[in-house]
Amino acid sequence: MGNLLIFGAVLFILVNLIYFFRNKEFKYSYFSTGMFYKLFFVLMAVTIAFAVLYYGLGTNGVVLRYSLPDGQEVPHSFSNYLYFSGVTILSVGYGDYLPVGNLRFFALVEASIGLLLPSAYFMRVLNSKNEK
Repeated sequence: MGNLLIFGAVLFILVNLIYFFRNKEFKYSYFSTGMFYKLFFVLMAVTIAFAVLYYGLGTNGVVLRYSLPDGQEVPHSFSNYLYFSGVTILSVGYGDYLPVGNLRFFALVEASIGLLLPSAYFMRVLNSKNEK
């Protein structure tokens, strides 16, 4: 079950990233509400998909620990993984949860996506303005 969740989450993330970077036209302005909504919903979808991925990884063992000296494991619940995913994609990194094992790699990938998608958004908006 866990491996199926992991595969589905990774596939969903890839589909959303492909959707975001497809070449579509929006209003030629400094601020495009269409691009903003697209960015918002793609970021939300990727955040939820990574939470599902983390939940799937959590079924195979401990992947999150508290950042306390005793390092107890974080309870295996979707809300904890969704919180960690949201904090990671926004690059806030409160430091209350520490990823362990395979989750460390996926957290880096998610943080990179959280930095690159908004940058790509601004580049596309500027590019579409210059084309006009």
